[in-house]
Formats: sequence, structure tokens, C-alpha cells
Amino acid sequence: MAEARQDDAGKPAQHTMTSFDDIYDQADPRAFFRELGAFGYRTPHHAQRVFRRLAALRLRAPGEAVLDLCCSYGINAALLNHELTLDDLYAHYTSPRVTAMTSEELTEYDTSFYRAHRRRDAVPVIGLDIAPHAIAHARAVGLLDAGFAENLETAPPTRHLLDAVRSVRLITVTGGASFLSRATFQPLLENARTLPWVAAFVLRTGSYAPIAEHLAGHGLATETYTGHTFVQRRFTGAAEQRYAIDAVTAQGHDPDGRESAGHFHTVLHLARPAAEAGTPPLDELVAGE
Repeated sequence: MAEARQDDAGKPAQHTMTSFDDIYDQADPRAFFRELGAFGYRTPHHAQRVFRRLAALRLRAPGEAVLDLCCSYGINAALLNHELTLDDLYAHYTSPRVTAMTSEELTEYDTSFYRAHRRRDAVPVIGLDIAPHAIAHARAVGLLDAGFAENLETAPPTRHLLDAVRSVRLITVTGGASFLSRATFQPLLENARTLPWVAAFVLRTGSYAPIAEHLAGHGLATETYTGHTFVQRRFTGAAEQRYAIDAVTAQGHDPDGRESAGHFHTVLHLARPAAEAGTPPLDELVAGE
């Protein structure tokens, strides 16, 4: 999902980023693609090639899975496991035919749509998000092998979730990192049979350091890709741009040519066990994105 509101320390805040809260838990993804598409939301596009490469490296045995945090409607799963691009999804969900459907009709249509584009090397994906309707849609149309509408920041995980994450070898995040802390990662890492890698695209307006420090306590060393940043979306207006410029400057980043040019930008962080860091190099995993 897209990042929502946050303050400079990475905590939820008011009157900073424009709130799109009403689109994250509807019966289907049409409003998500319509409203975020208007501002050129791109993060899942940037993540697609990287996540496919990581999944190919990490998932070698039957049953091993990807866990997508803040998975929303299963967009990362759609791009990971199907011969589709983010632009294909925008075109699909904003087409006149889909726009005219009921949610029930769309669920049936999406099931066939994704089945027709399924990759032969598709991997199991587990979704975790606080939005039950979004999770339900992603599961109903076959994007998620399992989905959990739980908020680990406010309540302990259910036994079903803990059982499911035992098979996780890769954790992915493309939005919502500002709302995550050790409360979410601790039980996921403790219950995985093999320590998973963690790949996260994080807005430059907040700090990923607290999460990286927690991952380090589990033996995961976080590398940050420095080749370039990744466009998230255009600003909704001058006030949001002022917020972003102030926030990235407070984080010690230079907004020139990025936020000053009209877009939020993200940075890719990849956490791996120290013995595996750099193998393969992060630059190779991002190359060609």
C-alpha cells in the first residue's frame, strides 16, 4: 500500500501527508487505483523486478513463502506472480467494463483475470494488513495463499498467523513502514524456521533506523541501495510538498531534484544475515529496474 501520514520520527502524525485512508479497506481495489493513479503512484512497479529476484534466491523448497507486510489488495503479489505490470493493473481497474461492475462481479472477473496471467514460477504469498476487506478481496481472487487482517502494533499475533509465518523466507514492504516497529517484526522473526530476508521501500521523510536496529538484534544486517532513489508519487499540492521537503531535510537528506521536483521518493533497504550480506550485491538485485 502507499505510505500514509507520518512525522519526522516515523510515527503517525496529522496534517502532513494527504490522507488516502478511505481507499485502503474497500470491497475491491478500484478506488485505490483510481485515486492513487491520479498522482502517479509507482512503488510496486519499482519493487516488482527486485522482489522477483529475491524470491528466486530465497524460495527453493516447496511451501516456502513471501510475507508481504501492509499488503493491501495484494498488489505486490499480483506483480510478483503474474505476467502483469503496474500499468496493466491501472488499466484493468479503471477500464469502463470494470468500473461498471458490482464488487461481486469484479471478484469473479478478477479470479479469471489473474488465473489467465499466472506465471509458471509463481510462489506462495502471505499477506498481512490491518484492512480486512482488502485482505478478503486478495484472497478471494487468488492473489494471497493466506491473508491476515491483524495489527501487530496493537495486539499479539494469532496462532494462525504464527503458524503461517514459519514458512516465510522473504518479507517485503512497499508502504506503511512508518507504522511498523519491533512489535510487528519480533514475532514474525521469532517464529520463522529460517531467518528471512527483509526488503523494504521506505519514504525518505521518515527514518528506517529503528527497524534496522531491531533487525540487527536478530542477526540481520541492513544494506541501503545508494544508486538512486525511487519515485513514489506526485504531491497533492504545495502544502504536502513543503512537508516533504522539511521532513527529508530533517532526516539529513537533500531534497534537490527529488522532493523539490514534485514527488515523494523512497529508498530500498535489504536486510540479510551478516554472512550473506552482499551475496549477490544489492546493485545487481536492482540493476535494470
